[in-house]
Amino acid sequence: MTSQKHRKARIRERMARTGERYTTARRHLVGTDAPSPADDRGYVLRGGVHPDTAALAHVLAHGGAELSEAMVLGIGGGLGAGYILWEFEKHDAADLVLGFRREWQYPGRWAMRVLDRLGVPARLHETSGPRAAAAHLEEALAAGTPPLTWIDRQVAGWWHLPAYLECHGGYPVVTYALAGDRVFVDDRTLAPLSIARDRLAAARARVPSYKHRLIVPEPTGALDERTVGRAVLAGLHDQVEHLSQRSDSFSLPAWRKWARMLTDTHNDKAWPRVFAQRPGLVSALLSIFEGIEPLGTFGGHLRRLYADFLADAAVVLEASPLRERAEDWRVIAAQWHGAADAALPLDVPAFAALRDALAGVYEPVVSDGDAGWEESSRAAERLWELQAELDAALPLEAGAVDSLLADLARRVNVLFTAESEAIARLRGALVRVA
Repeated sequence: MTSQKHRKARIRERMARTGERYTTARRHLVGTDAPSPADDRGYVLRGGVHPDTAALAHVLAHGGAELSEAMVLGIGGGLGAGYILWEFEKHDAADLVLGFRREWQYPGRWAMRVLDRLGVPARLHETSGPRAAAAHLEEALAAGTPPLTWIDRQVAGWWHLPAYLECHGGYPVVTYALAGDRVFVDDRTLAPLSIARDRLAAARARVPSYKHRLIVPEPTGALDERTVGRAVLAGLHDQVEHLSQRSDSFSLPAWRKWARMLTDTHNDKAWPRVFAQRPGLVSALLSIFEGIEPLGTFGGHLRRLYADFLADAAVVLEASPLRERAEDWRVIAAQWHGAADAALPLDVPAFAALRDALAGVYEPVVSDGDAGWEESSRAAERLWELQAELDAALPLEAGAVDSLLADLARRVNVLFTAESEAIARLRGALVRVA
């Protein structure tokens, strides 16, 4: 037991330092002794990076249609770009939303497109009525087809988010079993995680635009290789088309806009104006770190996962130029990590403590499921208390704040250029793909 606690502490320390998810940090520290997927009630818990791509990959695998999370990401059109800064005056806080997947703002439509490209039948249920919503869920589980179930992440509760993030959004999880008054869910965990039925119902109902959304894929076994190849090629063309657009809301110019907002002194939505008195700045910096790094609720920048897709696509399509393009995105992934590091630099002790508490929230739930709930809850209490203290008393001088924001702006501008060039090279590679 002492050895296990020591190992978990080392993994958590690495997560805080690198921003990696539990499984990646564990693999680096433990080597080949990786956790085996856990079978719970006939459903396999596999972990994962991004909620949408992992959930869809896991449901496909449950039906015999094995496909990696990276392949699901690429077939769905790959990467996206998006930037929104939400202000919460009541809480003296601001929360940053970064969109890293194509159609990050339309997750239901994205999932259905992936399934359609793969030729997998699926039923989409949306309703304003909680009774009908519960009936759809129970019907799917009774038929042995675990559905993608959209939830509000704050109301669901297992990440122990503060109350002001209620109705701030969520993502799909896989609901795979009922047992008494509990529903078992897969949110990239490696051990069973459950939620009370009434709480799940509340989490499904809290975001009105979700309309109790439920997608029930019905794969019928292994996927046809030619179908997968066509889906991969369609996803690649989607990627090039999407990230070549000029939109500063949903394509690469969003990064250039964000960089400008970090130092602009005139725009009311720019960071020097929004945080002129400094309250809420630490919340925003924490949002940058958690939004970019894979350890958080939304899975991070996804650039390394997309590199894995390109490497796999090179094999599926017998197109070696795609393998070269995978390296572009591995370099870019490292640059995103540098930006996250710059937002919460470890040489500021208070920021290091924030990162440690954040890792302490995620590690117990991912590794232990229900058994990690209390430990995660204690870490969350420390995290939100520390965040409130630092929002009220920023541990940086005014000049250091200006330097930090200027450095971030420079890094994001570099990323805009790097991703624009990578997409241009990918377009050129596709010309050589049959």
